[in-house]
Amino acid sequence: MKKTLFLPWFASVIKMRSALAGMLLCLIPALPAASACAAEIAVFGGYEATDKPVEKTYAWQVQYMEGLGEHFAYSLAYLNQGHFIAHHRDANSATLWLRGNLLDKRLSLGLGGGGLFYFDTSRPGDGSPPHDLHGWGTIASVAATLYTQSRWFGQLQGNWVRGGKSFDTLSALAGIGYQLDAPPVPGPDLRGTSQRQRTTDNELTLFGGQSIVNIPGANGKSTAAALEYRRGIWRYLEWTARALYEGKNDLIYRYGVTSQLWLAKEFLDERASIGAGLGGYAGRDLRRSSQIKKEFFAEVVSITGSVRLSHHWDLRATWDRTVTSYDRDTDLFLGGIGYRF
Repeated sequence: MKKTLFLPWFASVIKMRSALAGMLLCLIPALPAASACAAEIAVFGGYEATDKPVEKTYAWQVQYMEGLGEHFAYSLAYLNQGHFIAHHRDANSATLWLRGNLLDKRLSLGLGGGGLFYFDTSRPGDGSPPHDLHGWGTIASVAATLYTQSRWFGQLQGNWVRGGKSFDTLSALAGIGYQLDAPPVPGPDLRGTSQRQRTTDNELTLFGGQSIVNIPGANGKSTAAALEYRRGIWRYLEWTARALYEGKNDLIYRYGVTSQLWLAKEFLDERASIGAGLGGYAGRDLRRSSQIKKEFFAEVVSITGSVRLSHHWDLRATWDRTVTSYDRDTDLFLGGIGYRF
């Protein structure tokens, strides 16, 4: 890579314009303590409303939660806030929870608060082109969780999102979840498993999948591919470097390289792992106007999961959201096979 291209890209990674690094990396100090607590993953669906103007739409959410003791927990979540008339908004959130356990820990009631970073595809009513808007907001949540004799549980959750420079929403969700560590008794387990080694040593993965530009009303889908090197730095921290091709469609013809830091952890007797990452993307988009430089710099926010096939081989799936400054945010859905060494 030319020096003139590398230096701005490196500065972009350090700066992290979206400040999402603060949301995820601030949780690193808590992970050694959290490793002694069980983890839960849950999927929700429901309805959402806003009052500016009064509208209703669907909503869904994927949430990962770990306990921090008898009465505390934290969660990381992806919220899809549906399709309002002029807005298609989703967000990544980090929440701290205060919870009380009743009925021999079969019922857990929680109250949470935290921050989120949203991605809003705005469709102006005057007929002008859609825009990708990004910003910070806050989230307050209440939850009631009913645990069963198995690892499965049910949960009701309500979220109040203050959108900062965007709009506010109120949602009601119902979901089903699974405890990744087997609890000794029904309820939110506080012991869980302890991880003493890195989630990954070295891994080389070849991906294929699809990229979708978050602009409605145009052909923004294309075939995507990537080659990724993943390296464990610490038992919960990983780094990746990736050569990425986002494909060619009516809105983008884009490729480049990414570099990310990840929080990652193993579950199910080291047979599976999940992680969340963020980093920088230095790329080139041949669809950009001739009056604008083809090169660009963006952030990437990601979620990944892997399943071990053998000592050396695994399957990995990744969702990436590119956060651009020129209204060409994309969702990347990639799946591939990796070799560990």
